[in-house]
Amino acid sequence: MNKQLYNRRSFIQTVGVGGAIAVAGCTTGANVDANEPTPDDTSNGATSQASLSPPQEVDVDRIAADPMNLPPPVDWDEPRRHEFTLETVEVIAEIEPGVTHRFMTFEGQIPGPMFRVRQGDTVHLTFDVPGDLNSDVHNVDFHAVYGPGGGAVDTTIAPGNGPVEIEFQLTYPGAHIYHCAPGLHDYHISTGMFGTILVEPEGGLPEVDREFYLGQHELYTNGDAGEEGHHQFDFDAVADEDPTYVLFNGEVGAFTEDGYGPLEAEVGETIRIFWANGGPNLVSGPHPIGNVWTRWFRDGDLLSEPAQYIEGTALPAGVTAVGDMELKVPGPIFLVDHALSRVVQKGMAAVINVEGEPNEDIYDGDP
Repeated sequence: MNKQLYNRRSFIQTVGVGGAIAVAGCTTGANVDANEPTPDDTSNGATSQASLSPPQEVDVDRIAADPMNLPPPVDWDEPRRHEFTLETVEVIAEIEPGVTHRFMTFEGQIPGPMFRVRQGDTVHLTFDVPGDLNSDVHNVDFHAVYGPGGGAVDTTIAPGNGPVEIEFQLTYPGAHIYHCAPGLHDYHISTGMFGTILVEPEGGLPEVDREFYLGQHELYTNGDAGEEGHHQFDFDAVADEDPTYVLFNGEVGAFTEDGYGPLEAEVGETIRIFWANGGPNLVSGPHPIGNVWTRWFRDGDLLSEPAQYIEGTALPAGVTAVGDMELKVPGPIFLVDHALSRVVQKGMAAVINVEGEPNEDIYDGDP
């Protein structure tokens, strides 16, 4: 394994896993990578370390969205009308120290912001692709929306040609992905253009103490994981479904002691994870090490009875699922894709640090 990647996730050696997330604001101008390859560029296959250009100056300190930055639960019982805006932003940011990439995002973060509504609500969306923040055509496809391309047909615009507006009613509940779908769907999603729109059922969701929102995705580049330099997107690798990285929120180890710090919770709480698998290709195996999914709302289905006490499951690309955990004892919980080479080799994990008094009837580490 590359030494730099190993150092960023060195805690794997002692606890078996590692993780990622935090807020990145919109920039005031896009730093477009003039050397970024296109599908017609025959030079965009994997390259040697010598061929990577040096790391580029970043536009944002971090690309990873804060997993605690999500709307509160629905507290209304009659349909409402919402005015939402969504803006695309292309930025250069670090995947890990010394490794840069040009990401394409909604609102300058990965994943894009969560929208939270109630079944029967209406959304009026203003969508924009500012010319000073973007170099590519973008749009948005909501899996929660009946309509051409989930809204993608009517939101497809070139930089500087917006904004555009659409309106839709949320007629069915569930946790649903939204993503960019301009033609090169895999390229746009891989580099960050996906998020979640949560449509709560009329009766709402079971109450929990804390909620977190994470976005898994693969990143396909022309370098090796941990290889210092500026990584360009590799269209050959994405066609072969052979990612360089598999990440939470665009960064290696963001939600660990080596990153921005673990997520925090307390003994006795019940927490909820919204796990969006943007893909664009791989089936995920969501697994909490040191706990189980007390309730697992499979594939974002919020109407059926959830599965109970699930150790791990399959989450297809392009799907958001919802998992609840009861926190019985203190200590770290590691959120991983149980295709474990993605954890050890490609950066895929996050940590929840549970504080509180021990319960030796449940677990005694030194009997």
